[in-house]
Formats: sequence, C-alpha cells, structure tokens
Amino acid sequence: MRLKSPAIAVTCLLLAAPPLAAAEQKAGFEWPNGARAAVSLAYDDALDSQLDHALPALDRHGFRASFYLTLASPVVRNRLEEWRAAAARGHELGNHTLFHPCSASRPDREWVRPWNDLDTMPVESLTQQVLMANTVLFAIDGREERTFTAPCGDLEAAGEPYIDAIKGEFVAIKSMAGGVTPDMAALDPYAVGVDGPVGATGPELIAIVRAAAEQGTMANLTFHGIGGDYLAVSTEAHDQLLQHLAENPGIYWVDTFLNIMNHVKGQRQAE
Repeated sequence: MRLKSPAIAVTCLLLAAPPLAAAEQKAGFEWPNGARAAVSLAYDDALDSQLDHALPALDRHGFRASFYLTLASPVVRNRLEEWRAAAARGHELGNHTLFHPCSASRPDREWVRPWNDLDTMPVESLTQQVLMANTVLFAIDGREERTFTAPCGDLEAAGEPYIDAIKGEFVAIKSMAGGVTPDMAALDPYAVGVDGPVGATGPELIAIVRAAAEQGTMANLTFHGIGGDYLAVSTEAHDQLLQHLAENPGIYWVDTFLNIMNHVKGQRQAE
C-alpha cells in the first residue's frame, strides 16, 4: 500500500547546479569545522530498502542520518535489531507516529483508513499516539532527545493545528515545504522546511545541497524508498549525492537532524 502521497517535487530549476561561491553566513553563525552548509539526510516510514540500500551506503561514507520510524510498520518489528544497531552506530531514530495518520480529504488519499484519518482524529488522540511512539523509540535506542516529521506534511487534526501540542517533546520538527533554509536567524525549529525528492537524479539532488552551500544555511532531504519500495529514488542517484558530499567535507557538514538542530540552538544561545 502506498503510505504517502508524492512529496515536494524537485523542480527543473535544480537541473543545473550553480557554481559554489563563498557562502556569506550571518555574523555569529558557524557550522562545525568551517563548513558552508549543514546537510540532513532523512528517511521516512521504516522501509526495507532503507535498511538494504541506504544504510550500507551511508555507513560506507561515515555519514549519520535520521530515520523516521512508523512504529506499527512490520519492518520495525521484523528487523528491530537492525534499527537498534543503526542507532548504536550514531544514526537517529525519529518519531513518525505509531500509525502514520494523514488527512483523507486531500487528493490521492483514498488509501487513508477511517480510523487513521486526521480529518476526524482529535488533537488529543494524535498527541497520545506521538507520546507513545517516543516511549517505543526509547525502548529501542535508549535516547531521550528526539525530532519529529509530520506524516504526509499534514499539520491539523480534526481541523485544529497540532504542532503546538507536541513540540515540547521534541528538539525540532520538520513541518514545512522547502529543503533549503533561506535564513538561519529566522528559522523556527518547529517549522523546518524539507524536500521529499521522488525520482530525482543525482545532479538534481546535488543541486539542492549546493544551493544550501551558496547561502551558508542547511539542506533537509527526506527520502522514502531507495532503489525500491515507493516514492523512490534510485540507488545510483542516492550514491551520487553521497559521493558528492564525501568529496567535499570542507563544504558540507552531514549529520542527523537532531545533532544539526542542537547545534543551531546552541549557536543562538551563544549569540
């Protein structure tokens, strides 16, 4: 079953990667090791292809990424020790709720079941689902700090915004469109933008991170299937992106969304 409608498409404007100029960050804001941009690589829904293809590729390059688990997924249950081992290697296990509720009233959402429909689910019910998901994640990796990605990008439950009800449980939340942050100083940690590329080529993916380096900000990419499953990007395109990042360690700081946002908050406190 297709669990999520197509995410933010990569536009044709990204086909030609711009040359990297010296990034002009706002005074006082710095990335670790003098990098020009932070890059968060994330993977939603707990899919087999993420364990089979994405994780080995990330580990080959020494990159740490964020995996947003839908805890009721059989891939969590059947491959629990692999997720636990990934967390032990420094990858982040993020909260993507227990059952991945979405709004059935949006286009191409016929797959949303009535009991899991955000159009009728009260904020209180969703909040309890999110809290329980944090408890299950703690049982897997033993960590207290967590980030959240909104399933389907939907931000209302029974017609009411729900982010304010849960944000106290998280360091940061991805809840907006737009994978390249325009201004670190103006960034709301609970309304971070993200691109969900589907069928993107390697050059298209590289163009996104290069745009972040141009601006001295950060790029947030959230994938689903890698070389399989749904809403997929090919293993070749994914590998090309990782190779570009690995070849330019002075330009990109690649880390989990949790670590990046803790750094952002630390920079703001220092200022």
